[in-house]
Amino acid sequence: MFDAAKILEKAKHSSFWLWVLNRAHLRMVPFNIPHKFEIVEFSDDRLKAKIPYRRSNFNHIRGLHACALATLSEFTTGFLLLTRLDPAKYRIIMQRLEMDYHYQGKMDAFAEFVLTEEWYAREIIEPLTRAEAVVVPCVVKVVDVQGNHLTTGTVFWQVKNWSKVKTKA
Repeated sequence: MFDAAKILEKAKHSSFWLWVLNRAHLRMVPFNIPHKFEIVEFSDDRLKAKIPYRRSNFNHIRGLHACALATLSEFTTGFLLLTRLDPAKYRIIMQRLEMDYHYQGKMDAFAEFVLTEEWYAREIIEPLTRAEAVVVPCVVKVVDVQGNHLTTGTVFWQVKNWSKVKTKA
């Protein structure tokens, strides 16, 4: 049987299990298959993902497409949040996405999101004791292999206890 929690835990310390995680996330999020995003570093509080410089990620001038970079920002922040929140207890949904584009991507690039225990408690857990839902801004930078800052994405995730969700799942 597929045990996501075990794969996630093993992927933090093993290149083989990180490879397994990469294959699994492509199957679980088929929308991202053409992008070939790859998780290159993963821990309890950090996720670094790569967007390869390949044709399926190009815009009309052979640069990394703005929408592919935005999707990478969503993927990176959402994936790490999902590993921290109990999916049986909390629902997350993207409320808003803001992107600032600084430099044209012409090579592989990396998005990195860090989620500290203090931030998690202050921004999600504590506010949810007082409110039905909380919206958390998750800021992610994308840089290319030469260190050029391509984008800054702010992904606003709504976190809500399933017991407060009014629509059927």
